[in-house]
Amino acid sequence: MENSRNDNGEHAKQNNNNDVAPITSSDRTNVIVNHDFSLGMHSWHPNCCEASVVTADSGISHGVLDPSTYVVVKNRKETWQGLEQDITSRVKPCCLYKVSATVAVSGLVQGMVEVMAILKLENQQSPTNYQFIAKTCVFKEKWVRLEGMFSLPSLPERIVFYLEGPSPGIDLLIQSVTIHLESEPELERQEGVTVEDENLVVNPNFEDGLNNWSGRSCKIVCHDSMADGKIVPLSGKAFAAATERTQSWNGIQQEITGKVERKRVYEATAIVRIYGNNVTNATVQATLWVQNPNQRDQYIGIANVQATDKEWIQFKGKFLLNGSASRVVIYIEGPPPGTDILLNSLTLKHAEKIPPSPRPAIENPAFGVNILTNSQLSDGTTNGWFPLGNCTLSVAEGSPRILPPMARDSLGPHEPLSGRYMLVTNRTQTWMGPAQMITDKLKLFLTYQISVWVKLGSGINSPQNVNVALGIDSQWVNGGQVEINDDKWHEIGGSFRVEKQPTKALVYIQGPSSGVDLMVAGLQIFPVDRLARIKHLRRQSDKIRRSDVTLKFSGADASKLSGATVKVRQTRNSFPVGTCISRSSIDNEDFVDFFLKNFNWAVFGNELKWYWTEPEQGKLNYQDADDMLNLCSSNNIETRGHCIFWEVQATVQQWIQRMNQTDLNSAVQNRLTDLLNRYKGKFKHYDVNNEMLHGSFYQDKLGKDIRVNMFKTAHQLDPSATLFVNDYHIEDGCDPKSCPEKYIEHILDLQEKGAPVGGIGIQGHIDSPVGPIVCSALDRLGILGLPIWFTELDVSSINEHIRGDDLEVMMWEAFGHPAVEGVMLWGFWELFMSRDNSHLVNAEGDVNEAGRRLLAVKKEWLSHANGHIDQNGAFAFRGYHGNYAVEVISSSSQKVLKTFVVEKGDSAQVITVDLQGL
Repeated sequence: MENSRNDNGEHAKQNNNNDVAPITSSDRTNVIVNHDFSLGMHSWHPNCCEASVVTADSGISHGVLDPSTYVVVKNRKETWQGLEQDITSRVKPCCLYKVSATVAVSGLVQGMVEVMAILKLENQQSPTNYQFIAKTCVFKEKWVRLEGMFSLPSLPERIVFYLEGPSPGIDLLIQSVTIHLESEPELERQEGVTVEDENLVVNPNFEDGLNNWSGRSCKIVCHDSMADGKIVPLSGKAFAAATERTQSWNGIQQEITGKVERKRVYEATAIVRIYGNNVTNATVQATLWVQNPNQRDQYIGIANVQATDKEWIQFKGKFLLNGSASRVVIYIEGPPPGTDILLNSLTLKHAEKIPPSPRPAIENPAFGVNILTNSQLSDGTTNGWFPLGNCTLSVAEGSPRILPPMARDSLGPHEPLSGRYMLVTNRTQTWMGPAQMITDKLKLFLTYQISVWVKLGSGINSPQNVNVALGIDSQWVNGGQVEINDDKWHEIGGSFRVEKQPTKALVYIQGPSSGVDLMVAGLQIFPVDRLARIKHLRRQSDKIRRSDVTLKFSGADASKLSGATVKVRQTRNSFPVGTCISRSSIDNEDFVDFFLKNFNWAVFGNELKWYWTEPEQGKLNYQDADDMLNLCSSNNIETRGHCIFWEVQATVQQWIQRMNQTDLNSAVQNRLTDLLNRYKGKFKHYDVNNEMLHGSFYQDKLGKDIRVNMFKTAHQLDPSATLFVNDYHIEDGCDPKSCPEKYIEHILDLQEKGAPVGGIGIQGHIDSPVGPIVCSALDRLGILGLPIWFTELDVSSINEHIRGDDLEVMMWEAFGHPAVEGVMLWGFWELFMSRDNSHLVNAEGDVNEAGRRLLAVKKEWLSHANGHIDQNGAFAFRGYHGNYAVEVISSSSQKVLKTFVVEKGDSAQVITVDLQGL
């Protein structure tokens, strides 16, 4: 069996059908009255222009090939002027309608022009909305078919359909228009099948051939077998192949407009494989194309998988639509051109709600107790250890007897180390070193700290990485790294957590080049008590974020003041807490509500990055950033500008990468000028050149001075903005490229060359955070005297309680350190985070345990005090810096409400409050 269909894709299909048969349907299901103008202009109205009917015997010609009846819309002064019809009484909510119109243009036409179908949605009590349906490209003197879909979740008071689009002076010709009902909500369902269970994909297993499916700019074929019977369906009797693919985004698709609701979570499941072109494995992805009423296209990656040509594989993923959609298409794409995508089935259902995870029960956590055997080599042997590979282990003396500093901060007073170390010789591979099995010693969901002294033997002539690694079943886990280029002892500090029971777990030390001897002393792995750490941070925060305050009351009689009741409530802490937002997210009013209630700063995830604002040379898109900035500024939310440039080559547009040095210099200057002039004074911070410790595209192309010049030019264009460096893995001890020492060296180098670096950005994408390790990095960076911000903080755990623990630790580490001046979360809403299992609010708006922990921390950062005015007309309390309201109630029950601010600073503050009117 082989049925085929060739579809040139939505845009190609619309643009290439220049010879189109007229729509002659006269059935009464057509929403449009007088669809072919056989009744003249009955029910049709020109929109601020003129229109008349032309017939075959009228003697009028517009050069159009077909001489049948049509309307000419003329004397158009604006692009939006065209022909309209009121269809209010003939459409129903939640139904899917298909629009089809035959159109042409005449007059002063040069090349190709666009014609669009639009809905005007009017309500007396709210502004008029416009919902885009479809557009097509039209050449002079050719009839073209315009087709699209629409669905209205609810009906406004008035619905007007109209056609518009060509430039002023060009006549719009319309031969016929139909709007037909494609589908409506099913009222009756099979017994036992609920809305949640229903598959929204029609013909999901190709039992009805290729009906309801189309190729996305490629050919699709239905098979019962391929490759001489070697490929057969995994389930059912048929599968589809997307073939003759010339682009990676070509594939197989189905329109689901009107079937998915906004703010609902859906799960798609697909069974796929690949075939042909000598490609044995490739990424296959399920993607959602969404066209919004304002004609903004959005592509949502649902899920992807590494597919092979050997077997079928299933993958699944979830998505949510934040805003209204005029069209929605789900499609399968991904492999290189020339490779076929085989699809056995695709299901799309409402996602099942997963119940919240309970807090893990951890018996006898034994905080601070080393789980390793014979760490101190006390008996002079390596008992409990074994060599990984054919290296040799022996015991020697002369290592430090003190705990490494980060371990000392966690463990407090502790017995000295033995002074013995393991000497690892005869290493012939980088991964060779001492190892120990720890499978039975690990407890799930505990956070473990790693601490060790390491040193290298003589003879090294280049920097060497030394790494504490863990093998958890087949997964490699980074337990901390350091770069060594001398003969001194170095501390490695790291952390890890296991959330699924392993069948095999070992720890080992590796990294230096073959032939380099390795020395290891006092390796410890112990669970950390984060509650104890937070108690310490609360005490620390009290010292740096609170002040003694005396309110001195005036403006009222002493008789009314003495003994009056005082209620002090802090309304806002001055410590900034912000979040990442996206353009699509602000279409969701639930997202916006949580955002505005709980954050006072914002950063845009992608919408200010160069690849977003100028994806193609000269085609600028600032609308998304403008929309987001308007939301923030109208609600007194401060914003960070992220980012002007991004130094990692994989993030740089291809058109930029292809430039020669001269053109690239000009493009960089234009980017700075366009962005900084457009938003001058609107962004408080800018990340000037993101991740310079991990990338060097612009420096490699334009020389070392380009980084300094970027900072200098940005400062000249917008002197009010604080200019930041921004990078990752600064705070967790697991990346020698971006350890605090390398970051300090990098910042000082920029400053010495004149770059006005004003702030230090630590991204904060951290796993299983341990306070002393984070604090150690902050202490070292703090010597520069620059403000430090966590700019992209997120934490991840499959358990909401553990995720909340991680977030709480990081919030207090930031709040409790004097060098840190703000925290930005890298999002909070499920399905709109860069990391899995990091969200604080579930996709449909329920705040989870991690989110509740954030709110509890922020609540704890607000000071309150109650009491009475003393005989000196004063009231004293200790409170966090920020905004306050004070209510004073006299003995006669008169009330006065005033506001005041406790400024940042160490010294006690006396604040005068005028109670005139009491």
